[in-house]
Amino acid sequence: MTATRRGQSLDPRGRRVVVTGLGCVTPVGNDVSSTWLSLCQGRSGIGPISLFDAQSFPTRIAGEVSGFSLEDYSLELARRFATLGRNAQFCLAASLQAVCDSGFQESPRQPERTGVYLGSGEGRTDLPLLASLIHRSCDQEGGRVDRSQFLRLGIREIDPYSESEQEPEDAAAQIAELFDAQGPNSNCVTACAAAAQAIGEAAEVIRRGEADLMIAGGSHSMIHPLAVTGFCLLHAMSTSNDHPQEASRPFDRDRNGFVLSEGAGVLVLEEYEHARRRGARIHGELLGYGATADAYRVTDMHPAGRGAAAAMRSALRSARLDPSEINYLSAHGTSTEVNDRTETLAIKSVFGEEHAKRLPISSIKSMLGHLVAAGGAVEAIATLRAINDSTLPPTINYQTPDPECDLDYVPNTARDTRIENALSNSFGFGGQNVALVFGRC
Repeated sequence: MTATRRGQSLDPRGRRVVVTGLGCVTPVGNDVSSTWLSLCQGRSGIGPISLFDAQSFPTRIAGEVSGFSLEDYSLELARRFATLGRNAQFCLAASLQAVCDSGFQESPRQPERTGVYLGSGEGRTDLPLLASLIHRSCDQEGGRVDRSQFLRLGIREIDPYSESEQEPEDAAAQIAELFDAQGPNSNCVTACAAAAQAIGEAAEVIRRGEADLMIAGGSHSMIHPLAVTGFCLLHAMSTSNDHPQEASRPFDRDRNGFVLSEGAGVLVLEEYEHARRRGARIHGELLGYGATADAYRVTDMHPAGRGAAAAMRSALRSARLDPSEINYLSAHGTSTEVNDRTETLAIKSVFGEEHAKRLPISSIKSMLGHLVAAGGAVEAIATLRAINDSTLPPTINYQTPDPECDLDYVPNTARDTRIENALSNSFGFGGQNVALVFGRC
């Protein structure tokens, strides 16, 4: 990128978008600083499931958020949002961090020019109550549910606010109210690509001039019996229950599935001149965004990685960068056999064999596990920290090279190197592919 373009507030793509606030809640830390330190130290957040009794499940490990309480962020908010599910509470905490980091509430602004765009999973799910209602509605002989009895019990016992609180858009609505964000408000539900897509779409809202500031990111918490059952049936998760911290091993030959995790990541995106006028600290610039669909199978990537490669090329075109100008790539890197092999193929296709071999690539899922809808936002935060600190987080548990995954995955130990531009990948069930390009500003 030329210095001239960096100094201009307008370019052919529209207005410039920068990042002025960061916040996260993860299995290795409940804020950005502790999460980033853990990632650089190569510390895993994977352990036995404690949120429910998983002893009868093939997979009994996950990346749980520990030591979390909304009271640590705001006693008032903890009381106000006590009934919200983990998903929404994580998102509120990450948003509070990001908004505080940005400092935009201390500056004059137009509420109608401030919006929210999240990638979020389901909200509060009261599975024990639902199971109880079903059990008490069954007849004793045939075990069939009496629908009338089920409805009567439900009307009497279900929290009247639970309907809204179980919806994916609940977190976006709560955040808009909390920060008086009266501008565009949306929630993106594209599985594992959701948070990254929300960030990209929020940036487009700013580029088009529809807002000056967007709170964007995602959150998810799926560590409950229903979700774990589904992924176990798909044989998608690691069963390395005896060695949980070694279970997530992206690109390693002995990988045997992903590790389900939970958390949230939120960024404050802002139009460059708006941020500059109020003297905001800028973490980096969102230079490019690409989104594609594999149009192949719901649970499988295209074997040649065509959708993933197309998303990366689209993001590079949007950023007006040549592939050779990317210094670091944050991989989707789930630790599944197919995903890691296919992503490697897609990277080679986009960057060419020679540059791909030189390009440092790492997957922080080796330490965090897979935060599903929240994953892309936390990985975007780590990418920005990598640019600012000139440090690449490692891919831990990389012990046995896979001949089909033969690139530089920054194995096991963080690496110091200067980064100008970095690309972050997020791929989701349904063939959703998103790539984001960040650069120094």
